[in-house]
Amino acid sequence: MSAADHNHDHHGDEYNSHATVKGYMTGFILSVILTAIPFYLVMNKSIDSSVSTALVLMGFAVVQIVVHMVYFLHMNTKSEGGWNMLALIFTLVLVVITLAGSIWVMYHLNHNMMPGMDHSVPATPRTINDMP
Repeated sequence: MSAADHNHDHHGDEYNSHATVKGYMTGFILSVILTAIPFYLVMNKSIDSSVSTALVLMGFAVVQIVVHMVYFLHMNTKSEGGWNMLALIFTLVLVVITLAGSIWVMYHLNHNMMPGMDHSVPATPRTINDMP
């Protein structure tokens, strides 16, 4: 076997060296914990405010996404020369801009297109008998 063949045989070992049973088990245990805690918080109504509960759940979801990316997808700053992480950051920026812009547009459309409506009182449904 020549030196060129030897180099091709081990290409990619630096990326596969962290794919161990210990790494997968660590990711699995973290995933179970990050699922069980929010489930417990919701089922026992441990947090009084629904807004606070939603924020805590979103925080756990973000942490779980990071755990999955690191332990199962093996994404880090070294994989693929950093391009994977750069592509992920770019995608996240686009998603945040799209979501924030959509929410902003929907809020302002609702507020500006319905100026006479009182948004604090729910509208009563109309029946066929109410029609002129």
